Amino acid sequence: MIPLEILEKAKLVKALIVDIDGVMTDGRIVYSGYGEELKFFDVQDGLGMTLLNRAGIKTIIITAKKSKIVKHRARDLKVAKAYQGFIDKTIPFNDALKTFGLKPEEICFVGDDLIDIPVLKRVGFAVAVPNAVEEVRSSAHLVTSNKGGRGAVREICDLILKAQNKWDLVTSKYFQ
Repeated sequence: MIPLEILEKAKLVKALIVDIDGVMTDGRIVYSGYGEELKFFDVQDGLGMTLLNRAGIKTIIITAKKSKIVKHRARDLKVAKAYQGFIDKTIPFNDALKTFGLKPEEICFVGDDLIDIPVLKRVGFAVAVPNAVEEVRSSAHLVTSNKGGRGAVREICDLILKAQNKWDLVTSKYFQ
């Protein structure tokens, strides 16, 4: 059972911001024999973000690393904005607030490592994955049951949609 205080935070969410490595992926970076970087994304996380988009909830990526793979994944998921190459994640966070006319309390941010803490401390709904470092888990309002890259983002997407009573609206076509 989800605590009432968490549901109240989820009800206010107008945008979900996610980190990539360790949140949308399991944190491993694999290099091919040709030096190409590979990342593994969970398709259920992707559908969760698609459902949020259908419900009118913005999806945004903020990651410290620059990668063509992230650009492709962001395009595939139709995220509103993908910020790459930011060690100080408060810079793109503040830009997202301004660009989309959002307030910090309307943001859910999912992180896993120390560089995520400054944003976690500013948002209305701070979420960590269980594979996050301890300092991040203790800075979060909620730690997901599922690990990063293994359904954690989907878990949060479903929670937000259900808390806002938008679940049936965005999933009804699958049950016909």
